[in-house]
Amino acid sequence: MNLSEGSPTFCGMRILHTSDWHIGRTFHGVDLLADQECSLRAIAELVAAEQVNVVVLPGDVYDRSIPSADAIAVCNRGFEAIRAAGATIVATSGNHDSPTRLGALGSFAAAGGLHLRCGISEVARPVMLSDAHGEVAFYGIPYLEPEITRAELGVPQARSHAEILDAAMRLIRGDLAERAGVRSVVLAHAFVVGGEATGSERSISVGGVETVPLGAFDGIDYVALGHLHSPQTLSESVRYCGSPLPYSFGERSQRKAVWMVELDAGGLSSVSRRELPVVRGLSQLGGTLEELLDAPEHAGAEQDYVSATLTDHVRPVDALRRLRERFPHAVHVEWVRPEGNPELHYRERVHGRRDTEIAQSFLTDVRGVPTAGEMTWLERALAAAVREKEGPVRAHSDQAGDGIGRNAGVRGTGGLVPAAGQVEDSQVRVSGDGAESARAARVGSAQRIADDGSKRLSGVDELDGDPELFGLVPPESDGGAAELTA
Repeated sequence: MNLSEGSPTFCGMRILHTSDWHIGRTFHGVDLLADQECSLRAIAELVAAEQVNVVVLPGDVYDRSIPSADAIAVCNRGFEAIRAAGATIVATSGNHDSPTRLGALGSFAAAGGLHLRCGISEVARPVMLSDAHGEVAFYGIPYLEPEITRAELGVPQARSHAEILDAAMRLIRGDLAERAGVRSVVLAHAFVVGGEATGSERSISVGGVETVPLGAFDGIDYVALGHLHSPQTLSESVRYCGSPLPYSFGERSQRKAVWMVELDAGGLSSVSRRELPVVRGLSQLGGTLEELLDAPEHAGAEQDYVSATLTDHVRPVDALRRLRERFPHAVHVEWVRPEGNPELHYRERVHGRRDTEIAQSFLTDVRGVPTAGEMTWLERALAAAVREKEGPVRAHSDQAGDGIGRNAGVRGTGGLVPAAGQVEDSQVRVSGDGAESARAARVGSAQRIADDGSKRLSGVDELDGDPELFGLVPPESDGGAAELTA
């Protein structure tokens, strides 16, 4: 029998299935507490309008195990509003929650109509509620990590979530068998086979295979699932309702909802969908920065959370700040070259190219075409790096008869630094396939080895590029030689 939506004459039990509130979650760094409070207020209004008896919340009440004070305040106000609207609340902990913290005041909260089932010892201790047809047993299965819970559940060999959930369901069926004629509702935070993730869920695969079979819930009148963030029907009596808000741009096309579940004397009577209001939309836009700022067709996204893909030929400067002039809730920007990415693998793209060409291509990609002066700095840096790789640096000493000092110079970060007190004429020798030498500049100047090893760069004024681009600036005088840091 399918009753009309919100029928006030229904004498059975009306249950609202919601889940995955994730109170305290941020969206690309943006605080969502105000949005979440609006969503919880909408749920409370639905409870009042449709005379809901029970609201079930199967896990991920909070987004983290230690929620902030503001997150706790928002969640408490949501609970209070739902309770004031006339519904009893039954909740479990999810993989984002701390079961100990969430359930710490469970006994006290139950006196006010909030029943928390967060521990293994409570799995087979149902919340018993009644309607005109008798009692309904609400069992809560929190998120159960196999490695942590298998011993307490009496299955020390268990490694997968399926084995752990089977053990929990055996306890529930054992308790239910002693309650003749009692209808049953199970809340479970798990990844059931057949469900589809949206991408904003945290994996629960630690400890073994994360999925559990649908058949594990056979014999239960209704199973309210949590963990996956989109409304899904796995069977008539086993469902996910999803999160009340979208938590990734992959959910932008979803309309968030809850399930209205009705139980009559024989068990499950009907399940119908109730869509939740959109607090703030999500939009993904593409084009050049100027197009996004000016195009009239994007007017509808101005109050949405916006993810923009920029296709300018040159990476725009300060793009996110400029986008927020039109889209104040823009949260994500990425730049994609309009020419697209080459299909060749990196090794194939650079094969046969000189180091200077590869480095120039990299600089062009990340900051624009380098100037001639910057390229000269780059060539100096690469030449010095090659020399350092090909041979050790030795301090030239007049006392060393073979021209190579006994105490070698110190090798700097990409540069050549003589050992203190060993170079009388500030000269270093580079020994490799052939003995090349270059006279270093005095302390305070930018000493560098030229490409051919025959001349040196005496100061930064000789080039028109930015010496800091490659780190080719002389360090403060410390009594030693300057370093090449590229």
